[in-house]
Amino acid sequence: MAARQIAFIELYVSEPKIAVDYLGDALGFTRVAESADDESRSILLRQGRLQMVVTAGAEAARFLDAHGDGVADIAFGCDDVTAARARAVGAGAVDLGTVRGSPVVGSFGPVRHTLVPASAEVLLPGGRTWTPLVDDSAPEQRIRLLDHVAICLEAGTLEQYADFYTDAFGLDRYSSEFIDVGGSSMDSIVVRSSSDDITFTLVAPGSATGSGQLNAFLHRNGGPGVQHLALLVDDIVAAVSEATDRGVAFLQTPGTYYEALADRFPDRSAMIESLRATNVLADRDEWGYLLQLFTRSPYPRNTLFYELIQRRGARGFGSANIRALYEAVERDRLIAG
Repeated sequence: MAARQIAFIELYVSEPKIAVDYLGDALGFTRVAESADDESRSILLRQGRLQMVVTAGAEAARFLDAHGDGVADIAFGCDDVTAARARAVGAGAVDLGTVRGSPVVGSFGPVRHTLVPASAEVLLPGGRTWTPLVDDSAPEQRIRLLDHVAICLEAGTLEQYADFYTDAFGLDRYSSEFIDVGGSSMDSIVVRSSSDDITFTLVAPGSATGSGQLNAFLHRNGGPGVQHLALLVDDIVAAVSEATDRGVAFLQTPGTYYEALADRFPDRSAMIESLRATNVLADRDEWGYLLQLFTRSPYPRNTLFYELIQRRGARGFGSANIRALYEAVERDRLIAG
């Protein structure tokens, strides 16, 4: 009955060509197929084991008005679809009926889960008439899979949703953390499938009245939603350099961050210089280290954004970088003032 994998992610977008070009030409996804009916037009893109469906049209209109461009569906591959729906509804999920031949249940905010049979193969999403596309424009592919999905929830609801994903889909609690920096706090719980193919980082502001980045996202997004998708790569320096050349805008890192990084990684001076040149962040835990960098949101309401992440043994999610970045910005502010 448990969810085993993410079969596809569906985005609702207001400008489909711009969204498809960003994923394809800039981030390296291949355009695989297209589908159109009276309600919508969808483009399927693929890179590694990750499938992204970009949809626009009447089907997406209400979502876009309320929330802006973003993730509307995280489709789960399940051992037994019928039993999975019954378990999810029994745990409190809203039964949204059958859409395109598959059962669909509601989750957080407007985001839904289409339930499909788990498969060892990467399959086209069912229930649509797909026309294959020939895509000769895709650059070198760097992304292997979806590392995790960061979901921003309202203050005070984190435990509720962690319990929901445990009860409804069999995900296990992996870790939890509370971070308080500069008067802005973030609470987080990570839930993960036993297959390791589904990882949700559930985050919520420590206070509903704060002015931190999570409160700002909830305001822009009109409530809970997917804040970012983390994309696993093997060589983040090369991936960031290439994506930057193709027009992806990444967050800028203050120089003082790398001065402090030398103290955290005293044996990695050569690596730190390459990270400084590309603005990449580094973190470590007891199992190893990870490298990461976040894009700016490419969407009009500054909602969904992306993360590139490279792991060298680390199992965490870079939480130390939140504090380190804040402290670096503070040092810059004090020096400038």
